[in-house]
Amino acid sequence: MPKITFTGAGSTVFVKNIIGDSMSTEALVDSEIALYDIDPTRLKESKIMLEALNQNINKGRMKIEAYLGVRNRKAALKGATYVVNAIQVGGYKPGTVIDFEIPKKYGVRQTIADTLGIGGIFRALRTIPVMLDFARDIEEVAPDAWFLNYTNPMAMLSGAMLRGSGVKTVGLCHSVQGCAEHLLWQLGMDKDVKNLRWKISGINHMAWLLEIKDGNKDLYPEIRKRSAAKVEHTLKKGARKLVQDAARRAKKTGLTHWWQVQDDDIRVLGDLVRHEMMRHFGYYVTESSEHNSEYTPYWIKSNQPGLIGKYNIPLDEYPRRCVAQIEGWKRRGRELVKDKNITHARSQEYGSYIMEAIETDKPFRIHGNVINNGIITNLPAKACVEVPCMVDRNGVNPCHVGELPEQCAALNRTNVNVQNLTIEAALTLDRDKVYQAAYMDPHTAAELNLNQIRTLCDDLIKAHGNYLPKFK
Repeated sequence: MPKITFTGAGSTVFVKNIIGDSMSTEALVDSEIALYDIDPTRLKESKIMLEALNQNINKGRMKIEAYLGVRNRKAALKGATYVVNAIQVGGYKPGTVIDFEIPKKYGVRQTIADTLGIGGIFRALRTIPVMLDFARDIEEVAPDAWFLNYTNPMAMLSGAMLRGSGVKTVGLCHSVQGCAEHLLWQLGMDKDVKNLRWKISGINHMAWLLEIKDGNKDLYPEIRKRSAAKVEHTLKKGARKLVQDAARRAKKTGLTHWWQVQDDDIRVLGDLVRHEMMRHFGYYVTESSEHNSEYTPYWIKSNQPGLIGKYNIPLDEYPRRCVAQIEGWKRRGRELVKDKNITHARSQEYGSYIMEAIETDKPFRIHGNVINNGIITNLPAKACVEVPCMVDRNGVNPCHVGELPEQCAALNRTNVNVQNLTIEAALTLDRDKVYQAAYMDPHTAAELNLNQIRTLCDDLIKAHGNYLPKFK
């Protein structure tokens, strides 16, 4: 009987997806569930919700226990077969607020700041020590467990677990599964494709759609043609005007956001950066434009402020989402807890499929984040890469990729530089490595000189206080 430990179990909606998926999977229906969190209210809500779900869709077959606080963490992990990780160290306040507000004083603006950039670096530095604490407990009380990491910054955290511990780890992201379908939908090609095939590899949030075909027909020539026409049309009309028009239409029809309007005219409006990147570098990238606008030096530039409006780049997007999500969690949490008839249909999240494949030895393909070690031959060996993996009784087995197109690998390497130095900073507690990671960040370096970056890091270290380890 597997034991599934969920760390960060106060994320009620995500817990419902992963554990609800497990309740919908025959090989996992008798699992023991251990919910771990440091927030008593959120932990209690998740347990109440799952107990109702367990009765409704699983005849009460799962045993569900809650474990509160660091003193109970080892008990939650003891004997685990799988550990699903969804923690956020520092939360919205003070963590995210500090990551955005202090760089802003230096003129460094961000959109998401959870993967790269100065915000991503410090999110990693305050999270890696906690993850390694988990790893030490897992090595002691659950040495055979698989650690399924869903927490960002994905590459840095998964890489730190794989380099800094002996725990079997794979990083899992949502950006790969729907990438090809979303691109076809944006360009009005989705209904014409009958036998979609695609290949994706690279690094987390900057993996590349290397092939996209309908059977044996290469779709990229038509995609590039339509993409260029869509972007030209959108830029000619003006992104701000199109957003305003869409917002008015949304309001009239009772929608809450402009992007919920389904007009063909605005399908690429929220994705202009990715389409422009494809025009210049040849391939579509997996993660959204608001993410990728801060992974390179081309988009958020204080000396070219017009780019923000032209390409519809949402500065300070993640703090806005956090505020909305906190309110949404309060409402949705109450709804889920009160719903005695709660049910669930299995989602596309990889978690339950990985567990099922290991339990049954029925192979399943995922895209996972693992240490490179020659999988992608023109990326560094220590890089944490996002590649196809086959999962079976032997665990998660990465598939050889070979070379990426050189321009794609070159962009990946600019991000890998930051990721590897941040991991080294966390593992060695060397303050110079913190500075060096920030020096190498494409967006930060495009805005600040070396001394400014160093001072910015010092200010962030001071502001985060006890959420960070003591650097030498």
